Amino acid sequence: MSKVSRMALVLAVSLGLAACGSAPTKEQPAQVAECVFPNSEKAAPLWVCDVPVEKMVVGAVGSYPQSAAGIDFMKTQATTSARVKLAQQMKVQVKNMIKQYAEATGAGKSESVDQVYTSVTKQVSNETLVGSKLLRSAQGPDGAVYVLVGVDAAGVEKITEVAVKTSMNNDRALWQKFQASKAQDELAAEIAKQKIDALN
Repeated sequence: MSKVSRMALVLAVSLGLAACGSAPTKEQPAQVAECVFPNSEKAAPLWVCDVPVEKMVVGAVGSYPQSAAGIDFMKTQATTSARVKLAQQMKVQVKNMIKQYAEATGAGKSESVDQVYTSVTKQVSNETLVGSKLLRSAQGPDGAVYVLVGVDAAGVEKITEVAVKTSMNNDRALWQKFQASKAQDELAAEIAKQKIDALN
């Protein structure tokens, strides 16, 4: 093979390799986590982003920043924060249950329904604190603790029923005005059942 032929062959091979090397490649899209810890790009459990967990009807996430007081203290504070949020959600659900019950049975005027709701929701916070459970916890990349506190269907029903019964005992005249034809236990059970039936 002549020197010119060799140079032509080397040049052809070099051009071929250069052409292969410069072929456009498809870049893989960066994987984006479905849920990340706040102020971070680190993936977090889905419940941190308020995705419900199995069998939990009502839940809330609480957090507490890193503290020299230690992990137990941080978890306690995060749990307290979550329970306050959970009580607020339960109040909304109880209000809806009472209104659904009133509409379904034709019980009471809207004024008495609102009074009943106010009476019951005073009790809901205490019952929620007792009936809720710490379901999950995680520590973020910044050291903050995140917890999920929730209530299952049976817990929602029990919390609501106890709150309604307590309210009935505290304000019998209001409850008689709201629904005179039902026994107290039956009324409490029916209101509590409204939400559970809607979930099924």
